[in-house]
Amino acid sequence: MAHKLGLILGLFSLTSLIGYSQDTLTTPKQKLEEIVISGQYNPQSINKAINNVTIVNRQRIENLGAVTLADALNQVMNISILPNAKSGRSSVKMFGLDGQYFTILIDNIPMISDEGFGNNTDLTQINLDDVERIEIVEGAMGVDYGANAVTGIINIITKKSNIHDWNVRAFIQEESVGKEYNLKNKGKHVQGLTLSHNINDNLFASLSYTHNDFKGWYDDRKGFTYYGDENKRGHEWLPKNQNNVKGLLTYHKDSYRVFYKFEYFNERMKNYNKLFEVNEDPTFDTSDPIALDRINNTKRWSNILNTVGNVNDLFRFDLSFSYQKQEKEVDLYRYRIRYDEKFDRSKYRTESREVFFSRGTFSDFIKWERAKFQVGYEITENKGYSSMTESFGETPQRKSIGSYDFYASSEINVLPKLTLRPGYRLMTSNLFDSQHQFNVVAKYILPGDYELRATVGTSPRLPNYEELYTYFVDVNHDLQGNPNLTPEKGKTFFMNIKKSIELGNDVEVSTNLTGRYLVVDDKIDVIEVVSPEGLKFKYENVDKYRNLGITFLNQLSWNNLDLGIGFTLSGAAQQIYGAPDATDKFLYTPEVTANVSYRLPKWNTSLSLYYKYNGEETKYKMESDLTGDYYIKGKQESYSWLDFTIRQPFLDRKLVTTLGVRNIFDITDIKSSTSSGTAHAGGASSIPLGYGRSFFVKLQYDLGF
Repeated sequence: MAHKLGLILGLFSLTSLIGYSQDTLTTPKQKLEEIVISGQYNPQSINKAINNVTIVNRQRIENLGAVTLADALNQVMNISILPNAKSGRSSVKMFGLDGQYFTILIDNIPMISDEGFGNNTDLTQINLDDVERIEIVEGAMGVDYGANAVTGIINIITKKSNIHDWNVRAFIQEESVGKEYNLKNKGKHVQGLTLSHNINDNLFASLSYTHNDFKGWYDDRKGFTYYGDENKRGHEWLPKNQNNVKGLLTYHKDSYRVFYKFEYFNERMKNYNKLFEVNEDPTFDTSDPIALDRINNTKRWSNILNTVGNVNDLFRFDLSFSYQKQEKEVDLYRYRIRYDEKFDRSKYRTESREVFFSRGTFSDFIKWERAKFQVGYEITENKGYSSMTESFGETPQRKSIGSYDFYASSEINVLPKLTLRPGYRLMTSNLFDSQHQFNVVAKYILPGDYELRATVGTSPRLPNYEELYTYFVDVNHDLQGNPNLTPEKGKTFFMNIKKSIELGNDVEVSTNLTGRYLVVDDKIDVIEVVSPEGLKFKYENVDKYRNLGITFLNQLSWNNLDLGIGFTLSGAAQQIYGAPDATDKFLYTPEVTANVSYRLPKWNTSLSLYYKYNGEETKYKMESDLTGDYYIKGKQESYSWLDFTIRQPFLDRKLVTTLGVRNIFDITDIKSSTSSGTAHAGGASSIPLGYGRSFFVKLQYDLGF
C-alpha cells in the first residue's frame, strides 16, 4: 500500500515539474478567479490573498451531495470528522486537537453552539443550502479572530445575490442509512426550498427552509417498540429531526452594502433507552415493559447585521452585530412499550445561553501606496448556563463571560514582491487576565511566480464551562471544575509554497507544499489530588502539546478532467503531567487524499470520486495494575473512506439529478486502544465512524425568471 501511494505521488509530482519546465510555452486562458475574504482587509482573489486559504466551493459541495458541514469536510485534508453515536453530535479534529481549538464562523461571525461560541460546534447542525463556499485558514488566527482560533478557522460564506429577478430552488434528497431505507422510519430524508428576489437594482431578499429527517441507524437493534428478552431495543445511532429557516435582506449601492440575516434552527433527537423494566406478573403470566426515554430538543435563534462601506475618502468600515440564543430542553418520560403510552412526563432545561457579539474594522484611513492599516474591536457578551451539573442533581450555575478586544495590523509592501503583515490583539475579559496576541504574515513572490507564504501567530484557548464549573461529587466520584484555570497558549508557524501554471489552453497544474509547527502550552487536563478526604480529581493547566507536519497537494485540470492528490505526514507529542519524559516524543501519522472528476461533454454528465486514507494513530496512555501506574503506547487503526457521485442535468440544466454512494468500503467502526484504563480491563475498544455503505439520490430544480 505504502509503495503504491509513493509511486502515485512521485508520478504526479514529476508531471508538475515537467509542466514547470514548459512554463514559458504556455498561453494564459481566461477564467474567473476565486474570491476570498477570510483574514483579508478586503475581498480579493485567492492568489493575491496574503493568507493561504483553502476553498471548498459550491461545485464540490454539490458533487459530494453534502447536506451538512460534516458531509462537506469529511474529505478535506488535515480534518477528521468525529461522530458520536451516543450524543448524536459530530465534531472535528484538526492537527490532533479537537473542536475547542478552532473557530467556525458564518460570514465572519462566530456561531453559538452547545459548548462554546464559534468552537466545539456540532457539524451536523449546520446546513449548506444557502452556502456559496467554505474558506479554511490553517494556523493560529488569534489577531484576526480572537480566542480559540489555535489551529485555524472555518469561515462559511453564504449567497447574497442572484442573477435573475426571481429564483426558485427546490430539492429533495433520499438516502439510505447503511442498508436501511424506507419512507416511514428508516433512512435519511431531506427537503429544501429557497425563494429569492431582486426587488430592484439595489435590494435583494431570500427565504429558505430545510428539513433533515435522520431516522437513526438500527444495525441489529429493533427500535423503540421492541421489548423482547435480548438486548435489542432502541437504535445504534440516535434519530434526529431538524428544521432550519433562514431569511436574508441585502441592500447595496456603489461601495456601500448592508445585510440582515435571520435563522431559526430546531432539532429533536430521540434517545430510546436500551434497557427497560420487564414488570412480570407471574400470577397472570403477563408483563408490562416500561422504559425511561427522553427527547433532547435544541432551539437556536440567530440575528446578524453587517454593513460595509466608505466614509467619503476618509476611511473604510466593516461593522457586524449579532444576537444569538440557544436553548436545550430534555423531555423525560416513562414509556409503557406494549401500550404505546407515555407517563410520568417532565421537562427541564439543560442549557440557556444568549450571546451579543460585535466586530468592527476600520481601514484606508492612511493613504500610503506602500502600506495599508487596519484597526478593529471585538465585543462578546455570553450569558446563561450550560449544565452538565443538572444531571447530577445540582442547580445550574448561571454565568456571564465577557470579552473586549482591540486589534491592529498593517500590510506593508516592503519590496515589490515582498509583503509583510504584522498584527497585535489585546484581549480583556471579566474572567481571565489580559491576553496579548501577535502574528506576522509574509508573502514573497519567488522567481518563476512561485508564491511563498509564512505565518507566525498566537492564539489562546479559553477554558470551557465543564472545566471551570463541573461539580460531580457522590459516594464514588469527586471531580470538580477549577474557576482559577488560565487560558491555554497556542503558537503556530506555517510556511507554504505554491505554484499554478497553464500548459497551453487546456492544461492547468497547481502544486501546494506546507510545513507547520504548533505548540499548546498550559494545556488543561484532569489530575489526581490527594487530600485528607481521599482521592479527588481536578482540572489544571499542566500539559503541553506539540504538532509538526508537512502537507503536499497537487491538482491537475485537463479539458474535462480534474485530478487531485495530497499527502500529509503529521507528528504529535504530548507532555503529560506526571508521565515519564520518554512519553513526550513525536508519533507520526500519514494521511492521503485523492479526487477525480470527469465531465462527459455530450451529456454534461459529471462523475466524481473522492478518496481519503487516515493512517494509524498512536499515543501514550496510562494503565494501572496492582504494581501501580505505568505508560504504554496505544493505537488507533487506519481506515479508508471512498465516495462516488454522478450528476446529470436536464431541461437546460434547470433540473439536476445526483446519484451517489458514500462510504464504499463499508466502514462502521475502528479499533482503538488509546484510552487510559486498567491493564487487564480488556483490549481495544471500538470507535464508531459511520453506519456503513449508503446510497443517495438528489433531485434539484432551479428556476430563474
